[in-house]
Amino acid sequence: MAISNFVDYVKIYCRSGSGGAGSMHFRKEKFIEFGGPDGGNGGRGGHIIFKANPNLWTLLHLKYNRHVIAVNGQKGSGVNRTGSDGADQIVEVPLGTIVKDAETGEILCEVTEENHEVLLFEGGKGGLGNTEFKTSTNRAPRYSQPGIDGIEARVILELKILADIGLVGFPNAGKSTLLSVVSAAKPEIADYAFTTLVPNIGIVQYRDGKSFVMADIPGIIEGAAEGRGLGHRFLRHIERNSILLLMIPADTKNIKNEFDILINELNKYNPELLDKKRILAITKADLIDDELEQLLKPELPKGIEIVFISSLINKNIDKLKDILWKNLNE
Repeated sequence: MAISNFVDYVKIYCRSGSGGAGSMHFRKEKFIEFGGPDGGNGGRGGHIIFKANPNLWTLLHLKYNRHVIAVNGQKGSGVNRTGSDGADQIVEVPLGTIVKDAETGEILCEVTEENHEVLLFEGGKGGLGNTEFKTSTNRAPRYSQPGIDGIEARVILELKILADIGLVGFPNAGKSTLLSVVSAAKPEIADYAFTTLVPNIGIVQYRDGKSFVMADIPGIIEGAAEGRGLGHRFLRHIERNSILLLMIPADTKNIKNEFDILINELNKYNPELLDKKRILAITKADLIDDELEQLLKPELPKGIEIVFISSLINKNIDKLKDILWKNLNE
């Protein structure tokens, strides 16, 4: 998909429908001089409902349609006829969408399950007709209720990509190349930093028809947790990944230092990210020989599973898949 077509943040205006007014009406029939009240109730206003659509992966469709307005309920009428309810407005969003109040930042709902529906803003109730106010002491009430107004609000929609594996690393670490090798995804690849500007998703085929989802997150830079380099826009996509595959090139001057920077940025953005399972892939291993690989190992981070890979010559790619699948199913 073209870069310009990926939208993971949008602000929209929502208004649920107002309820219809109740009717103030009296029965009128031939030979009946004093017909009683027969004003019907007003109809309910339409709701604003958010629904998960597994076939969507971007908020692009809302970028150009930022006003979501439900239909008002109809007025009641004579002969106790209730007004029709206003049509609901269903807003379809990708899995992983968060809806926030634009003014307070409060999270209103999260849509994370297929076909999950959330009634976010209820339509206003319809007013009661004068029939509802008839009593033994007031047989001819000459009043009815207006409908209740709908709810108006501006909301922010943020998309956090749902994927089993999130690729995390500095720009030009080989994330897009790996995704292109293990899946049918075709991310842009070039020998310069920040080639990837939006997340890319690929389905990795494993043995016996099994598969898992991998997301290529745009490169992190030092200071990303403070928003540098659009860090917040990138880092939030990592929050929903089951496993973080940290990727550092073999020709990096200090692999341990780069690893510490990545961990520090994750911790500053959201300490809970460090609770996720992490695996370290040393990429571009075709640039070093077996002897240099052995010399590097004592200098690598401790307490994390490490694999040397090369997407260019397919080195240890199957081994990496085995490691990821094993950890996904532990």
